[in-house]
Amino acid sequence: MTVERKDEVGGHEFLRVTEELRARMADGFYPVETYLPSQAALAREFGVSRDTVQRALRVLRGEEWIESRQGKGSRVVRNQRIQSSTPRASRSRRQLTLGPLIAEAFEQPEVTLDIYTLTSESLDTHIHLQAERIRAGIIAPQRIALRLILPSAIDALPYPRGVEPGHDERLRDRLRGITEAHTASLHKVLGELSAEQLVPKVEYEFRHAPFAPTFKLYVINRSEVLHGPYIPLVRPVMFDTGEEVRAVDVLGLGATLTHHVRDARADSPGSTFVDGMKAWFEATWKLLTDEAAAVGTAAQA
Repeated sequence: MTVERKDEVGGHEFLRVTEELRARMADGFYPVETYLPSQAALAREFGVSRDTVQRALRVLRGEEWIESRQGKGSRVVRNQRIQSSTPRASRSRRQLTLGPLIAEAFEQPEVTLDIYTLTSESLDTHIHLQAERIRAGIIAPQRIALRLILPSAIDALPYPRGVEPGHDERLRDRLRGITEAHTASLHKVLGELSAEQLVPKVEYEFRHAPFAPTFKLYVINRSEVLHGPYIPLVRPVMFDTGEEVRAVDVLGLGATLTHHVRDARADSPGSTFVDGMKAWFEATWKLLTDEAAAVGTAAQA
């Protein structure tokens, strides 16, 4: 008999496992057509019960990230596709994913990230991965600057909403909780990099805009852009209580992103797209966002 640990009853551990596995598959850490580790191995890695792992796998099956067969485990069937318009990227990488792009950005002395997104779930995962590389001495950026735009009025968003009536408020509360958890995590990890004197200068600011995201945008080191739609779909959503409902929602992970790089030609397609998205972000940041939800500026003495 599987016993649920006390700290898992609220569902936070279940969400953590689900989000981490989804991010790993999106980035190709678990490639398509390979199998996830066994439930027992995942339970040991995450420090949770097998019941928590099973709940996470049920959600991922419902989102069509994995297929499971009795006696064979869970096979990965999706990842985050990135279509690059840049010859350099297509030649140097067999499969372009978000993880390597963020990793390359953090290998530069100065890292700038301007992000427009729904929850910052993917961003949180990748910033933590780069923080581990910094702590290990693998990379040593001298400055990190992050600006993040999130939606302000979650209750007014057209998603998520229940297919059946009666669940909309709970679904919005769930989305709000996910967003707050990831922004708090970003605030913590970036603050620690400065407090531990691992990065000489760390700056970050989170703001809100009063409209529903229909796409996500990453402007990386002012020279590369990732852009992709949030695609509406009907999917199963599991609450902390274990109750599962069908909801109209959007998923950023799994949608195809386009990758553009600014080059030496100001009128090239890549340069034109990057400059246009940079201008959009700057105008939205200055004119349409509210006061900062979190601000951090720190430099070593």
